[in-house]
Amino acid sequence: MQFLGKSCTLLVIFLLTGTSFTHGGNVLVLPGEYSHWLNMRNIVEELLNRNHSVTLLVSSASPTVNFTAQERFEFLVFDVPLKVHEVHSLTEQMLNISTQHPTPSRVSIGLQMMELTGIINKIHRTVCGTMLRNDALMARLRDLKFDVLLYDPKMVCGDLLAEILELPFVLSLRISLGFSMERMCGQVPTPPSYVPVPPTDHLTDHMSFTERVENMLLYIIYTTMFHLNTRFTFDRLYTEIRGKPTTMCETMGKADIWLIRTYWDFEYPRPLLPNFKFVGGLHCKPAKPLSKDLEKFVQSSGDHGIVVFSLGSIMKNLTLERANTIASALGQIPQKVVWRYSGKTPETLAPNTKLYEWIPQNDLLGHPKTKAFITHGGTNGLYEAIYHGVPMVGLPLFADQPDNMMHMKTKGAAVVLDINTMESKDMVDALKTVLNNPSYKESIMRLSRIHHDQPMKPLDQAVFWIEFVMRNKGAKHLRVQAHDLSWYQYHCLDVVAFLLSVVALITFLFIKTCSFFFHKCLRKTHPDGKAQKNKKE
Repeated sequence: MQFLGKSCTLLVIFLLTGTSFTHGGNVLVLPGEYSHWLNMRNIVEELLNRNHSVTLLVSSASPTVNFTAQERFEFLVFDVPLKVHEVHSLTEQMLNISTQHPTPSRVSIGLQMMELTGIINKIHRTVCGTMLRNDALMARLRDLKFDVLLYDPKMVCGDLLAEILELPFVLSLRISLGFSMERMCGQVPTPPSYVPVPPTDHLTDHMSFTERVENMLLYIIYTTMFHLNTRFTFDRLYTEIRGKPTTMCETMGKADIWLIRTYWDFEYPRPLLPNFKFVGGLHCKPAKPLSKDLEKFVQSSGDHGIVVFSLGSIMKNLTLERANTIASALGQIPQKVVWRYSGKTPETLAPNTKLYEWIPQNDLLGHPKTKAFITHGGTNGLYEAIYHGVPMVGLPLFADQPDNMMHMKTKGAAVVLDINTMESKDMVDALKTVLNNPSYKESIMRLSRIHHDQPMKPLDQAVFWIEFVMRNKGAKHLRVQAHDLSWYQYHCLDVVAFLLSVVALITFLFIKTCSFFFHKCLRKTHPDGKAQKNKKE
């Protein structure tokens, strides 16, 4: 009886503490780099909290993932004939192209980006080829018997890995260039009449005729670029590895779930499919207390409060000229400024500005004294600002950042500047506008309320759908039939051609019939017309 009583007590304790008795799944993760991995890591941590096993498949040249560290998850590292600095330098080169001063023409930037894209594709092919042709690695992955693959399509060929291992897979992404992956691989409808092609720094969902013309042309250009790029690079690689004609888009289109790292607080209303799920802001958390030193500086701001300034972890080559321009502007506002900055101290740095090589950005944005956020517009920082309700001054650099800040500007929550051409006065005016015009605070608070007013937290939703795929061995029932249609079938061009043919045939028969009866009636009306004519002759 005593043993039975102890057993019941233990059972009650387990039930009250919510201890899980469910069998965890086995998840393979192929991460992206930089902020992509920082975002995805939150999903990994939550999967571990829910009793799942996680293995991170990472290349030896990863510039972001520290695979020598002790973690709760397992690392599986494959060697590639590349160095870390070779991969990292690509991002620096892209940043350098975007921050040239004075800014070159769009044609010049486009040509430089095309050249860099060729180098990036070559490195991706090297990483993919090395990974997928590694028979020992593939055998090891099969032996580990994973239930699902989670990957970021910035690391291409994760979809092909899933097909080789016969695994259902889940994507995690913000946007691809011109919605190319989502449109052509995921089959998401994107009407160019009101869905602006990303990334853009001026188009919204309210477009004039000329803007719709521009938007349509951009869609055509990006579609063509995507087709040519994949056809002559990754499609060949996929075909070589599979030993049969295979395209990247066809393979990616087999994804069970697409986790999109935004939400309707950010997005313009547009069509989505059942297997596309918004999980924007999944990394956001309530603010934690600041360190004593930082809290002391923040409190010294008095009623004016503070401005948080960060251009992300990648931006480490800000020129001294630009730094002096910015520092001069920051010194002209009454607020204290916490600036994440690494480099030579600007000569114009004012006493109200304090430099840090690293800052607890989320905790600062959640501090009650924070009045504004100067940001490059990365999705992670932008969502922390939405989460905590902090208006922004945007200094977008490259990639999706101009598009991100355009969304915030359109929604009345930010002022956007060009970091390459702005002067100190421009930044001062922008800061004063955001700090003194209450409409910016009201707009960001409205977005914050929308973000928090969800039936399920973004992180919980992301993990739920990964677990859903594991429980059901995929989610193909959410995948639209459009994947099995050709382009002309998708747009019903064959149906249109058939209907036009029927209409043309009916019209032809109608005209012929009318002509026949017209001539017949004409003969009946003048039956001797021909005879009279012959008689006269």
